[in-house]
Amino acid sequence: MSDFHLHTQLEADTHFVADLALCSVRLMDDARYPWLILVPRRANIREVYELDNSSQHQLWHETTLLGELLMLVSGSEKLNIGTLGNVVSQLHVHVIARNSDDATWPGPVWGVGRAETYESETLTVLIDTLRMKIAELPSYSF
Repeated sequence: MSDFHLHTQLEADTHFVADLALCSVRLMDDARYPWLILVPRRANIREVYELDNSSQHQLWHETTLLGELLMLVSGSEKLNIGTLGNVVSQLHVHVIARNSDDATWPGPVWGVGRAETYESETLTVLIDTLRMKIAELPSYSF
């Protein structure tokens, strides 16, 4: 684990929220969508199948927990989960809460329009809320 480094593009595009047992949880800096990025803290991993079985299960567990949490916090209608990696090859999972009136519905969020950065106060409140809700998860101790 000590060899893990976050890809520079993920570092630039996201804000740290919390570390779970496997993943670093990050908030995408795009206020158009409630959008988390989960990055397994393992060095040189590009694909899910490169994780051992236990880590694969943990990744899915953390993804579904954070997806449910994001839906509760945002009050959104639909959850999108994806692992594309076409631009950033480091394994990361997109967890995006969507609404039928959002900027790109029903299409994908990638490559459409420009990201709208969070205002400072809104960002602080959202990250604090996410951290509080993560700490309340029954399996946060993992």
